[in-house]
Amino acid sequence: MNFRYDINGLRAIAVIAVVLFHFNADWLPGGFAGVDVFFVISGFLMTSIVVRGIDTGEFNLVKFYIARANRIVPALALLCLVMLVLGWLMLLPEEYAALGKHVAGSVSFLSNTVYWQEAGYFDAASHEKWLLHTWSLAVEWQFYLLYPLVLIALAKLGGSAGIKRGVLALTIVAFIYSALTSVIWPSASYYLLGARTWELLFGGLAYLYPLPAAKQRSRLFNLVGIALIVIAYVLIDESVPWPGYMAMIPVAGTYLVLIASTQGSVLTNNPVFQPLGRWSYSIYLWHWPVVVFGYRYDINWWWIPGMALCVLLGFLSYRYIENIKWRRIHSLQQSWQAKPLWLAALVMVMGGSAVSYQGYPQRFDAHMQALIESARFSPYRDQCHFNEYQPPNEACEYFEDDVTWAILGDSHAVELAYALAERLRTHQQGLKHYSFSGCVPSLLEQNGSSRCTRWYSEALQDIIDDERITTVLINHRYSWAVAGDHAPDYPHAPAVENEARAARIFAALDTVINKLANAKKTVYVMYPVPEISRPATALIAQHFAFEAPDAPMKGTTMNYYKQRNQAILTHLQDTRYPPNVVFVKPTEALCKNGQCNAIEKGKSLYFDDNHPSVEGARTLIKLLPEQAFTHP
Repeated sequence: MNFRYDINGLRAIAVIAVVLFHFNADWLPGGFAGVDVFFVISGFLMTSIVVRGIDTGEFNLVKFYIARANRIVPALALLCLVMLVLGWLMLLPEEYAALGKHVAGSVSFLSNTVYWQEAGYFDAASHEKWLLHTWSLAVEWQFYLLYPLVLIALAKLGGSAGIKRGVLALTIVAFIYSALTSVIWPSASYYLLGARTWELLFGGLAYLYPLPAAKQRSRLFNLVGIALIVIAYVLIDESVPWPGYMAMIPVAGTYLVLIASTQGSVLTNNPVFQPLGRWSYSIYLWHWPVVVFGYRYDINWWWIPGMALCVLLGFLSYRYIENIKWRRIHSLQQSWQAKPLWLAALVMVMGGSAVSYQGYPQRFDAHMQALIESARFSPYRDQCHFNEYQPPNEACEYFEDDVTWAILGDSHAVELAYALAERLRTHQQGLKHYSFSGCVPSLLEQNGSSRCTRWYSEALQDIIDDERITTVLINHRYSWAVAGDHAPDYPHAPAVENEARAARIFAALDTVINKLANAKKTVYVMYPVPEISRPATALIAQHFAFEAPDAPMKGTTMNYYKQRNQAILTHLQDTRYPPNVVFVKPTEALCKNGQCNAIEKGKSLYFDDNHPSVEGARTLIKLLPEQAFTHP
């Protein structure tokens, strides 16, 4: 039976959802489930190809692999080549090196592993990865490599019946595995084949267990199936562990549409969905770089031309690349004649060279190279900043032996420590650096209640007991501690959801300040450092494309700063502290006329979207009065 119309319609339903979700997740919160629909379709098609070949005795493993490469590689390789060319013109060296790594991962079909190791799919950094979406192609290719071998083994063990029983059993086991690991190892489950296998196998079940044709029932299955897919798109969002048991909704919906095989359904066989379905692979390939481009340059209403561009590029790729008739290969000895494999190898080498040459920084003039270089973190970050418990008395001391200062905080204290130590060196004084990643003031909590409770208490005591230290600087990312990250909701400030927890954190901060004030000459407390709208690299790229070399570039506004930090600002302003507690306000250095800059005088003041760079930290340390460095 010819399933072409249903499959093209399903592909259109899948790709439309993915594109809408990526342009604006609020439009279709579960649109990412379109990838799951693609997986079921792929499993169905691959099962039909392999099982028919096994049944007729004509299945050729090499022919199957090369046919898949002919289908997938050319359009993917073209995308990667275009991205390398465009990246040469517009990406910063670090970004271009990352692109090269991702290109190599994409054409080698290992990108799912690469992205799993780097970050989460829904985080802000995802919009800096031009080929993030190729993880799904890697999953499919890995399935294509293994699945025929499994089916051949099942056929030898039990014939056609063995294939049917084996695929059913594997689907059940793989579904249970996915449901469990999606909660235990969410990032790995999202990206890796193991937790996705059941979705592809479910497509195989649609081929292996067809229902007898019954027109009325087929129409019902078609309608119910599409309804389930739409329900998943509308009601599910990225907070749901995926692909856990809830993924059964779109998977079961796709399964029902496939077994219904209703070619006359207006929902799948219509003049809009049919061409979109044919172009869906190429649309999928091109849509994410188009989305990232609009995000990178912060283009208003980008979705309007962006979606049209996705369809246009998808059509062109389908018409002129996907329709190329590549030579069919039937034996391993002939595989060297498979041109798509050579194309993939070429692209992989080009991507690898971008990594090897560190993104070719010589592409930029001296001014731009200086701006890029300024967006750096402390050279002592890896050495002196703790991510897990280490005895605080082993904290770094630099640059002079006469240690008179200490700095205490989370990762936002690291660059300040370096910049402060630089300034202290001019006065022949040194600094002791205490920082722990993501550590909120937790002095009032029991040891073990957080990753850093013990460390924080011991660090405070170590500072108090060290008679050399007379002055302390405190800095935390307070609003992250009480309201979470700012990036997902920007420009809307996230609210403090747990007022009781926030009150405990602020009370602990007060205790720390008071204890230090009682033991030391002066305690400086840094107000919140402004968090900026986008990562520094994105703003530098935008600056490079659109701004004059020495023009300042806005990172955020004072209005946003006040909204974001309202809780901590109100607390600090309403609380009375000892007279030797001095507050330092970063906005006095970073913000003017209601605008807080991210780039100023050709220098980046940040190295991501919230941490000050070394250059930014130097600017903040200038707020400390000269008398603060007078030896007691």
